[in-house]
Amino acid sequence: MFKNSLLVFLFIGSSIAYAQRNPLVVADSLSQKKWVEAKYNAMSLEERVGQLFMVSVASNQNKAATDKIKQIILENHIGGVIFSNGGPVQQAKLTNTYQSASKIPLLIGMDAEWGLAMRLDSTYAFPWNMTLGAIRDSSVVERVGKQIGKHAKRLGVHINFAPDIDINTNPKNPIIGNRSFGEDRENVTRNGIAFMKGMESEQVLSSGKHFPGHGDTSSDSHKTLPQIPFSRKRLDSIEMYPFEKLIDAGISSIMVAHLSVPSLELQKDLPSSLSEQIISGILKEQLGFKGLVFTDALNMNGVGTSKNPGDVELAAFNAGNDILLMPKDVVAAKNRLLKAYGNGRISKERLETSVKKILMAKFKVGLNTYKPIVLKNLYEDLNSLENDLVYERAIENAITVAKNDFSLLPIKTLENKKIAYVELGDDSGAVFLNTLKKYTTVTKIDKNTITSSTNSLAAYNLVIVGHHMNNESPWKSYSYSKADLAVLNNISKLRTSNLILAEFAKPYALNSVKLDGVNSVVIGFQNSAIAQEKVAEVVFGAIGAKGKLPVTANPDLPVNRSVKFDSILRLGYSLPERVGVSSSKLAEIDKLVAAGIDSLMFPGAQVLVARKGKIIYEKAFGKPTYDATEKVTLDHIYDLASLTKILGTLPLLMKMEEEGKLSLNQTFQELIPAYADTELKNVSVLKALSHYGRLPAWIAFYTSTLDKNRKPSGEFYRDKLLPGFSTRVTDKLYITDAYTDSIYNRIGRQDLKSNRYRYSDVGYYVFHKYIEDTYKEKQDVLANKYFYAPLGAKTTTYNPIDKFEKDRIIPSEEDNYYRYERVQGYVHDMGAAMLGGVGGHAGLFSNASDIAKIMQMYLQGGFYGGDRFISSRTIKKFNTCYFCKENVRRGVGFDKPDARTGSPTCGCVSQKSFGHSGFTGTYTWADPEEEIVYVFLSNRTYPSATNTLLVKSGLRTRIQRVIYDAIEN
Repeated sequence: MFKNSLLVFLFIGSSIAYAQRNPLVVADSLSQKKWVEAKYNAMSLEERVGQLFMVSVASNQNKAATDKIKQIILENHIGGVIFSNGGPVQQAKLTNTYQSASKIPLLIGMDAEWGLAMRLDSTYAFPWNMTLGAIRDSSVVERVGKQIGKHAKRLGVHINFAPDIDINTNPKNPIIGNRSFGEDRENVTRNGIAFMKGMESEQVLSSGKHFPGHGDTSSDSHKTLPQIPFSRKRLDSIEMYPFEKLIDAGISSIMVAHLSVPSLELQKDLPSSLSEQIISGILKEQLGFKGLVFTDALNMNGVGTSKNPGDVELAAFNAGNDILLMPKDVVAAKNRLLKAYGNGRISKERLETSVKKILMAKFKVGLNTYKPIVLKNLYEDLNSLENDLVYERAIENAITVAKNDFSLLPIKTLENKKIAYVELGDDSGAVFLNTLKKYTTVTKIDKNTITSSTNSLAAYNLVIVGHHMNNESPWKSYSYSKADLAVLNNISKLRTSNLILAEFAKPYALNSVKLDGVNSVVIGFQNSAIAQEKVAEVVFGAIGAKGKLPVTANPDLPVNRSVKFDSILRLGYSLPERVGVSSSKLAEIDKLVAAGIDSLMFPGAQVLVARKGKIIYEKAFGKPTYDATEKVTLDHIYDLASLTKILGTLPLLMKMEEEGKLSLNQTFQELIPAYADTELKNVSVLKALSHYGRLPAWIAFYTSTLDKNRKPSGEFYRDKLLPGFSTRVTDKLYITDAYTDSIYNRIGRQDLKSNRYRYSDVGYYVFHKYIEDTYKEKQDVLANKYFYAPLGAKTTTYNPIDKFEKDRIIPSEEDNYYRYERVQGYVHDMGAAMLGGVGGHAGLFSNASDIAKIMQMYLQGGFYGGDRFISSRTIKKFNTCYFCKENVRRGVGFDKPDARTGSPTCGCVSQKSFGHSGFTGTYTWADPEEEIVYVFLSNRTYPSATNTLLVKSGLRTRIQRVIYDAIEN
């Protein structure tokens, strides 16, 4: 029968076989051959036959079961063990036990297609093949394969039965699905080769499966014998295509499936795993494969049963398999093969060929110099930070935008968006929602409130729906429930909003979705925390969209469909190592901040570090006050004090300079004509912003409004809003509206100081007035309209008590000299308070992440989130020190490092860097050379501003030193 079958397949060039290099041969082939010959010649017939078997064990089985395997090893000299479920430490212990019991080192195998987590707890799950199939860059897939190989090697696993190179052309395939790279043969082949190379680079054998192709079946070979009813021409062009290419690329082994393939095997219902025509004829001779051939598990129903124990194993061996995987009865099977050898049904040459191939494989994986698995740090080695780095890069490259009407993605013009999020599916979308909220205000709407008759989304113009399905395994249900489809359908019919659908399951889930009313579709493939975070980043353009559909997801979304776009330069989130920073070194910040809290420098703090456009460190510490019960969170809002100068006033001045409404050479008398007859008249904008304008450091305006008991005088204040007293200092203290003029009159009466560097708030009072007079609008409104709203800096605001719950705002002081109350939600600075909370020098509040957005905008030359806020020329002009020769370190508004002392920084930043500090215990700094943004927020003034421990300690710049010391490349 076998000879006849060859005639059927003559059109396949026989030259392939001669060209195929033996993938089991190593560089030092002479040493390998010598070891193989020595081991083979030293073995008895029973030991040689024993090498053909790989038995199954689970490390979570009881001792009796695992001891039984040890006995089988001792008595039957089996060649290998395949581990199933359990844990890594117990598996390592069992592996060491079994290896010590075996005369010839065992070949240890596992099914670890997406990592050891496919079988073991306490290990890492990498993206499924379907996810990897969306990646265009093969090096990313290769890196995943390498990391999986690295884990396998560390656990003493020599062969990973991966990659699965089945072409999944059947969406209803019950067993392959997510395990496949997709339906495009070239894509499956390319990724299969990349995965294989990565794994083999770690000296772990690869195994292409399931030959001749299990991708277009609707039944599971674990339960029955699936049929592949296609012609040979179809099989050559689709199912077997990846196998041929991976054989050419040097794959170490092939696993043969239990399939009925009538066009390849003439005997009806003979499984491919028992077919001599398929294995010896096609795989070995026609495709020229010289590596190891494994059966799929012989305890599966697909292979069938026989009356006589061992007959299936004998048939499998005679068909051309080298290793018989997971026989039902290994002892009976071995005896059956020995009997067949004795009566001539197995030749000496046939046995020798397989056994020597097995020994060659063992040499290739280093079993010629076997060493036991080291148990120390095993868990840590298998769960290192490197895993997340590999996973994150893979997901970033896989995320696919499959539809994008009106170029809705990435979301721009945040100031015009009112966004709702609706969660569908059987799993949580909390990480996705929380990441969306980092970019702008996003409100979660309960799906149960959305019906055809009730529109709870009426107030929103953009709806993001997340379909989140369980991520535990690729076999979990991925389909939309009827109820969820109804909700999605109701949303898609809305005419008041656009709709973005984020799919966190395999693409086939979209097959049931009517896409007419869906404007954009983005696919994250899995519902892991990293996938959720990265999809949110794609939605807002922090990272670009790179992936392509590995399968046809919907009649409107064919295979290879993609909408690519680049990042629009919003801050993203990543691990420090992705941008050349050491996590372990950066962790020293934790210790420094903790020491600051313990030393009573401040009750709590937020610290943020970004590099190369990625936030790599963002933590909250301590409590809002020393006696508070709650902890500081990243959502808490701090009084920024003088950071207002560069985050509130300076961007508006830069905008005015670009619009011709302001010149750096203008003088105060030009800004405020009433100063024409004062000493301030010739103070230039440039000198004032450089703190070289001879202005006084500050003016204690509030002291003139206190009575003889040093309390707010009734002449100037009321305890509630009244006509003429609308300027709010606190909710219990309103100052007369007329006092604003008194402030500016007093500034005009000031004498100029000596001509030297002198830090001053006074100029910013002038700029504040000029801004509002020019635009005929309040500074807080202008800053929000032109900067904070479009940037997505939603917590950056003046008078936060009007927008946020009081408990979310960190107190700045227990005031016993002016307001006589806890200052919370209102500006700490007295002068700004007397202007209604909005000053040019103080008044701004924010959290660390929103400050980072503004600083990153500066760092990117005035560009952020797809918008040009300020020209790079203007940024450069204002970030220049014009009076350095006069020992004035400042730029135009920006503070800069002193070239002599490094102050007010760690002395480790570049001269191009810039930033500012604030009285309440705040600090932010950006460095264009290292692409670093650093933010430190605290309320060191609580309970009293007399606490200067933070200032004296230099803690803020010591943290900065840690950041720079953590840079590795």
